[in-house]
Amino acid sequence: MSHEPLLDVAGLRVAFGGKEVVHGVDFRIRQGEKLALVGESGSGKTVTALSLLGLVQNATVTGSAVLQPRTPGQAPKDLLALPERELLGIRGDDIAMIFQEPMTALNPLYTVGDQVAEVLELKQALTRRQAWQAAVEALAATGIPEPERRALAYPHQLSGGQRQRAMIAMALASRPRLLLADEPTTALDVTLRGQILALLAELQRQTGMAVLLITHDLNLVRKFADRVAVMENGHLVEEGGVNVVFSHPQHAYTKKLIDSRPRREVHEGANGDDEVMRADGLRVSYPVPVPGVRGWFRRGQFIAVQGASFGIPARRTLGVVGESGSGKSTLALAALGLIPHRGELDVVGHQWGPHSAANKAARRQVQVVFQDPFSSLSPRMTVEEIVGEGLLVHEPELGTPGRRERVLSALADVGLTEKQFPGLLDRYPHEFSGGQRQRLAIARALIVGPRLLVLDEPTSALDVTIQKQVLGLLQRLQREKGLAYLLITHDVDVIRAMAHEVLVMKDGQVLESGPVDQVLGRPSHDYTRALVAAAS
Repeated sequence: MSHEPLLDVAGLRVAFGGKEVVHGVDFRIRQGEKLALVGESGSGKTVTALSLLGLVQNATVTGSAVLQPRTPGQAPKDLLALPERELLGIRGDDIAMIFQEPMTALNPLYTVGDQVAEVLELKQALTRRQAWQAAVEALAATGIPEPERRALAYPHQLSGGQRQRAMIAMALASRPRLLLADEPTTALDVTLRGQILALLAELQRQTGMAVLLITHDLNLVRKFADRVAVMENGHLVEEGGVNVVFSHPQHAYTKKLIDSRPRREVHEGANGDDEVMRADGLRVSYPVPVPGVRGWFRRGQFIAVQGASFGIPARRTLGVVGESGSGKSTLALAALGLIPHRGELDVVGHQWGPHSAANKAARRQVQVVFQDPFSSLSPRMTVEEIVGEGLLVHEPELGTPGRRERVLSALADVGLTEKQFPGLLDRYPHEFSGGQRQRLAIARALIVGPRLLVLDEPTSALDVTIQKQVLGLLQRLQREKGLAYLLITHDVDVIRAMAHEVLVMKDGQVLESGPVDQVLGRPSHDYTRALVAAAS
C-alpha cells in the first residue's frame, strides 16, 4: 500500500442557500485503503462524499480535493475546481459510487446486463458485443449465479442481494481507483450484509482500489475498515485506526455511538400470565399462475407461512427473525387479521373472521407500529388528529375535551409534552425528528389501550442512538402497562435486547423456536448459526 494519499481533501465546506452543512472537513485516503466515514443521519457524511464528484445540486462547495493521476508524471487534479466536462471523465473511471438502495439506483426499463454494458461502452470504448461479454464477466465476478441468464433480467426480477451485486459490477466495470460506498448494505438482510462486505473486501484486494465507506453501522466498520472518521453536525470530530478509535474513543460523540448497542432491560419474571395471542398450525398461502396450458384451468399456490405455532403471554415479547422472504411480515399481517389464513389464531379469545364489524373488538386489542414512521404518519394530519384517530373508531362517544386529554396522556407516556414542544397538538409529522415520529406512532397505537403491539422493524429506519432510545421506551412501556409484543426484525441485536422467546423463519417455515438465550446462545440449526455469526 502506497503512503502517498490517493485523495487529499482539505477544508471542504458545503452550503445550501448560505447555510453551511459541512464545516472545513479534512481527510486523506491512500491507495488500497478502506476508510469509513461514520455518523448519524444529518451528520454530513453523504453530502461530503457526493460533493467530491459534483453530485450535490444547488450547493456551494469550497476547499480542495486533490486526486493523484492514474499515470505517473501527470499533474494531480483538484476535483472541486474541475469543470463538469472533466468531472464526467472522472466519474465511473477513476472514482465510482455504490448507492444505498439499488432498486432506485438501477433503471427499471433496462436489463442489468445492458446497464453494466453501457458503462463499459462509454468508459472503455468497447463494441456492443465486447461490452456485453465483459458485463457478463463482471456480474460473474460478483458471485451472481447464472450470470448469462441474470444479465437478461430486469432489476425487479432480482433479489435485494443480487441487485446490490449488479450495482457493484457496474461501479467496478471500469476498475476505478476509488470506490465511494454509501450505506451499501443498509437495505440488505444480516447474512447478505456479510456476503456483500466479504465481496467488496475481496474485490478491493484484487484490484488494489481504495474504498470510502459511508455508514452508521459500527459492526460493519469493525469488520471492514482500516481507519474511521467520525462526523457530527458537519464536523469531523475524530479520526484514526479502527481498533484505536473503538477501544479508546476520545470525543464524547464517538463514545455515544459506540455505546449505542441495544441493552436488555425487560421484565424477566416467570411466564405465568394469560396468553394474549396463540397460534396453532398457522398457514398463509397466495394463488400464483401456473405456466403453460395447465394455467388455463387452475392456479398454483405459494405458501408464505407453513404451520407456525406460538403463544404470547402478557408482559412478554416474541421475536420473529429471518431474512427478506422468510415469511415474518406475512405472519405479522395474519396476526393483525389483515390477510386470510388457515389454522388456529386466537386473539384475546377471539378468532379473526371475514367480517370487519365482528373483528372490531379484537382490533382494539392488537395495534401495530410500522418500520418507517415518516411514511406511516399522514403528512396532512396534526399530531392531535393522528394520535386521537383510534378513539374516533373505538370510543366515538368521547367528546373533544376528553379525547384531547387522552391524546396528551398518550403523548406523555412516550416522552412528548407541550413543555418540550409548544403547540404540540397542532404540529405536523415533518416538524419532528425520526425518533420523535416513531414515538408519535407508538402513542397512536397505545391510546386505545391494546394488550398486544405488533412491532414491524420498529427501529430499522432509525440511527443507532435513536434506536437505543426507542427500544428503551418500548421496554419501559411493557413493564408499566403489561403489554405483549410480536417483534418482527432481521436485527439479532434487537432480538437479544427485547425478546423472551424467538422464532427463526426461512422460506415460510419455523426452523427453530424457544427461549432467546437458548436459540441465539446455543442454536441447533445451521441457518440460525449463520444469522448469529453474521450479527456478531
